[in-house]
Amino acid sequence: MRMSRNVAGTVFVVGSLTLTLAALAYPAMLGVQNASSSPSRIIARTATGPLTEADRDFVVKVRAAGLWEFPSGELALTKGTTQPVRTAGEHLISGHAALDAECRLIAPQLGITLPNQASPQQQGFVATLTADHGKQFDTDLANILRVTHGQIFPFVFKNTATTENSLVRELADQANDTVLDHITVMEQTGLVDFDQTLFQQTTPPKLPQSELTPPAAPAGQPMVVLTPPPTATSTPVDIDGAAAGGGPAGGGANPAPAPAPTQ
Repeated sequence: MRMSRNVAGTVFVVGSLTLTLAALAYPAMLGVQNASSSPSRIIARTATGPLTEADRDFVVKVRAAGLWEFPSGELALTKGTTQPVRTAGEHLISGHAALDAECRLIAPQLGITLPNQASPQQQGFVATLTADHGKQFDTDLANILRVTHGQIFPFVFKNTATTENSLVRELADQANDTVLDHITVMEQTGLVDFDQTLFQQTTPPKLPQSELTPPAAPAGQPMVVLTPPPTATSTPVDIDGAAAGGGPAGGGANPAPAPAPTQ
């Protein structure tokens, strides 16, 4: 039975979910806060087209999304109490392993530095799921992930339509498919509260930028790799005839000339 908004709100603000669900962000939830006054400003000229601030932030956000959704999927495999929840976990792992491989391939070609950790807010999502048990885990996973994917979907679609960089567009195309897939599998758990989801998606949070920004990776730190399972349902997009998941970041493809920064 569908809960009323008031009842659902009471359920979702219990314990650590007070921060988690009340603070779900607009596109900023996936990492770097989009605080730029000019997201269309070109910051580099690359072999695959101009790179804007919005393009750079998009690549970082996709990377940051994987750094918390991938481990959330792993938790679903071990803590999920129903097969639909475990299936949703499989899709999170597979989808973000493929997106991450593509991020690691294109980032050095575009001169983009990727984080190795999710934002503090995103780490909070994982902490909530780690502490959950039983049916509470199933419910929290389905609703947290359904809200975040529903919120980011318009942003992904906009980037696909507006970017002039072919590598960024390839990533956005795959991200679009992945987000739709993840929305579908979350709803197939039968646990999504749609009234509460809509409320959260249309209520912007008020969090400091520090909570929404993934910390910079220390110099020389090895790149964290999200390894796809043998039964992966998603694969990286083939860019320039080279699969993005075939090795370390930038491996396997002919390296593009270094991007020329603009003033």
